[in-house]
Amino acid sequence: MTAAPAEAPAGRADARRNRELVLRTAMRVFAEEGLEASLGRIAQRAGVGAGTVYRHFPSKDVLVEAVLAEQLEALVGAAGRWRARAAPGDALFGFLLEVIEKSVDRRNVCDALTADRSWPRAVLSAAAQRFHEAMEGLLRDAKRAGAIRADVRADDLSALTVGGVALRSAHRDQARGAQLVRLLLDGLRTRTVTKAGPFRDVSALPRHETPAQRHCGECGATLTVRTTGRPPRYCSPTCRQRAHRRRLAD
Repeated sequence: MTAAPAEAPAGRADARRNRELVLRTAMRVFAEEGLEASLGRIAQRAGVGAGTVYRHFPSKDVLVEAVLAEQLEALVGAAGRWRARAAPGDALFGFLLEVIEKSVDRRNVCDALTADRSWPRAVLSAAAQRFHEAMEGLLRDAKRAGAIRADVRADDLSALTVGGVALRSAHRDQARGAQLVRLLLDGLRTRTVTKAGPFRDVSALPRHETPAQRHCGECGATLTVRTTGRPPRYCSPTCRQRAHRRRLAD
């Protein structure tokens, strides 16, 4: 059998490195400048010739598809890590939060998923299938553990992640936006509800309400903060009476 030329492996390695360089650069450029960025602009940012870009990605549609597929594959890997290191419910919610957070800066690219284009779809379709299978696996685990409502479907989760990205991106306060996303996803959890009531965000009390204390106002013991009713000030009736007597004496 004739041996392969010695320079062939090095040539293939260089080609792989160039392709990876162009792909990573395209991710940054599309995120920063939008899908209007040209292949020439990407070649310039990558520090390679235009011919190198066209050799690996004959058109921008092919490159955009490759970028989207690469991002989905990264999320598939994230799903596997969450599944391996966390309880089923925490794994699902942690994964959904990671998907939303990582997608906030990729909205220009993600818009291409719903665009009316005639680009190739084989690579993207395969990556999307693996992504949905990974999410469905986390959903099944969470349902078996009783951590999520039984009527939630995988397409519900996809819709919620899209909504979460929009909510997270629209809020001026990043921390508040992230908190609202958590409240959105929190509605998927199973709870024992004895009486229907209006939704109340206890993390954003009106100014006339007293913020919840963390420690007893009399003895300093840690308080158990309730999600309904008036926030406690004392850990027991004894401490409450003792504080009352002190106020009368003053």
